[in-house]
Amino acid sequence: MGRIVRPGTEADLDALLELARLSGPGLTSLPECADTLGNRLALSAASFAGAVPAAEAWYTLMLEESETGQVIGVASVRGAIGVARPHFSFRVVKLAQHSNAAGVNFEHEALVLVNECAGASEVGSLFVHPEHRGGGNGTLLAASRYMLIAAARDRFADKIVSELRGWFDWEGESPFWEGVSAKFFRLPFEEADRMITASNGQFLVDLAPRHPIYLELIEPFARDVIGEVHPDGRAARKMLESEGFSWTGLVDVFDGGPTVTCARDKIDTIRRTTPCTVAVNDNAAAAPSRLVANDAIERFRVTHAPVDICDGNAHIPASTARMLGLDAGSQILVRA
Repeated sequence: MGRIVRPGTEADLDALLELARLSGPGLTSLPECADTLGNRLALSAASFAGAVPAAEAWYTLMLEESETGQVIGVASVRGAIGVARPHFSFRVVKLAQHSNAAGVNFEHEALVLVNECAGASEVGSLFVHPEHRGGGNGTLLAASRYMLIAAARDRFADKIVSELRGWFDWEGESPFWEGVSAKFFRLPFEEADRMITASNGQFLVDLAPRHPIYLELIEPFARDVIGEVHPDGRAARKMLESEGFSWTGLVDVFDGGPTVTCARDKIDTIRRTTPCTVAVNDNAAAAPSRLVANDAIERFRVTHAPVDICDGNAHIPASTARMLGLDAGSQILVRA
């Protein structure tokens, strides 16, 4: 059964709500709130239409089964973060200590509040319905975000970041939240998770700690999960690392999950993607399968399909052309 990634529409609200419900705690960018997600879909439609400034754009991508139209996954790309309001993270740093009098020299590790991601674009909200994991669905959905960036590079920053959900135990509790952040925000995790969206993060600006937090003063149960990924996010981290993303010591203020970064033009899918001219040719059905996209962002579509590249032309079956909304002579993006 074919799969396609397309822009989200307001008609996807019920499906998006179901995915949010299934995603569980900690996926802050996918709250189980109809109003928030409805606004997100409206903003996405305006973003694809170019009706909002690039830095304010937030693109929502839906993975669907092409034959049935069933939505089975979601992902997103934000034009920029930390612009209207700081986008705080903790950085794990080493603080050198030395005393000639005592004859000692050592280092402390500490968490320091930073706003290093301001202005960066963000890929996130990657979630596939549990019944549809495997078979390349997650890989297609993740890579579609980079194809979107490749289709309109001038809409996105030179630096791309991704925040991975931190470690939660089998009872749905975040050790990092309980051992560190809750001491400053004085709220249950679920309430803080709701407020980060409802208040646009203002309460985080108001209450986040401004002084270093020494790791030696944190209980081991919370310290040991700093930079660790939720079990459901391990595959996502591997996919990000295969694209060139790496962790440089930034962690989420709420759950301690790692923030990974990569220069836009060094992301593997973007580097390997080239524009071609479409040639509709059903003989191409036997060609190798490649990641392909309609490069007109207002009609953006991504799928895996057989493609035969010859002299700058991408020969694709008529069924693929219809799926992507392309005609002979149209431009297509192909990942080599």
